[in-house]
Amino acid sequence: MKNSLTAAGALALAAMLSACSPEQPPVQALRSVHTVEIRYDNARESHRYVGTVQSRHAVDQAFRVGGKVVQRQVDVGQVVLEGEVLAVLDDSDYRLAEEASRQQWTAAVEQARQAESDRQRLSALKADGSVSAADDERAQTSAQTARATAEAEGRKLALARNRLKYCVLRASRSGVVTAVRFEVGQVVAEGQAVVSIANPDQPEIVVDVPEDHLSTFKAARFKASLASTPKQSFAVELRELSPQAAAQTRTYRARLKPASVQSLPLGATATLVVEREMAATSVAVVPAAALTQSSGQPALWIVTPVGDAPMGTVELLQVAVLGYRNDEVLVSGPQAGTRVVTAGVQKMAPGMKVALPGAAIAETNTLQQAAR
Repeated sequence: MKNSLTAAGALALAAMLSACSPEQPPVQALRSVHTVEIRYDNARESHRYVGTVQSRHAVDQAFRVGGKVVQRQVDVGQVVLEGEVLAVLDDSDYRLAEEASRQQWTAAVEQARQAESDRQRLSALKADGSVSAADDERAQTSAQTARATAEAEGRKLALARNRLKYCVLRASRSGVVTAVRFEVGQVVAEGQAVVSIANPDQPEIVVDVPEDHLSTFKAARFKASLASTPKQSFAVELRELSPQAAAQTRTYRARLKPASVQSLPLGATATLVVEREMAATSVAVVPAAALTQSSGQPALWIVTPVGDAPMGTVELLQVAVLGYRNDEVLVSGPQAGTRVVTAGVQKMAPGMKVALPGAAIAETNTLQQAAR
């Protein structure tokens, strides 16, 4: 009985002691944030343009006469030399025309010879008064007319021979065939482009520049990369900027050549990066996700460290926005070295304590308890 009373007393004492001890509040883990350090540098304006690789020298070959194609000697991608045969037209009609022109020229030459013989004979008879001066003048006029007719028929014969020669299409320059727009049996018109030849040794990057970028485009620095090798960039130089906007797009075409000898595949997609030094204003570059608003003005959440501990408190600071890039913002206002929250800005609150990058959760919990 005595032992039971002792046990009951011990339980009552333990209950009283536990009732007197204060409740320990639950420890809340600090929110870990990603930050970047504000670093000021000279402002640079950067733009990206997507273009294509084209040859500086490219030509569309066409027949100088029309007709039916009977031979095709080239395919796309084939390398051709200057003077090499590309295609041939049916020349039957042009041969007939050349033959007819030759016959007319022969007849005109004979008529001119006969007229000249008549002129000489009448000129001799005029000396002894056998013919009148009028007859002699008519003979001279006939001879001159016959000579002119013979010369004209000779020109027509040369033209007919040229048109016969034009039935064979030859490469006007050496290069690679980039397009073939005809097939054997097709009837093509005079001057219709049928083959494109480009010089692969002089590639250029062609882009279209908006009107609002035109004034600063010439003074910029250029780098380019191909879609197949986006991490391998190379310097390029502006060679030509169109003085007139395209009628439909209202953009200005720019052609840029590699600064050093560079082999580029024709037709490839290229990205041109244009950088230009802005006015002498130092700006900081922060991720676009870090930007928020305070009273309708752009602002950033800055982190103020607590002593030497890997933790700090956040405050909202209004900043001036000087420009935008694809995923970055150019700002000024915060002091150099200030750390700015770059993610989860919508969950921040003034005075909120956060864990800086690199702080372990257990350490931050201990530090928070010590700060209390």
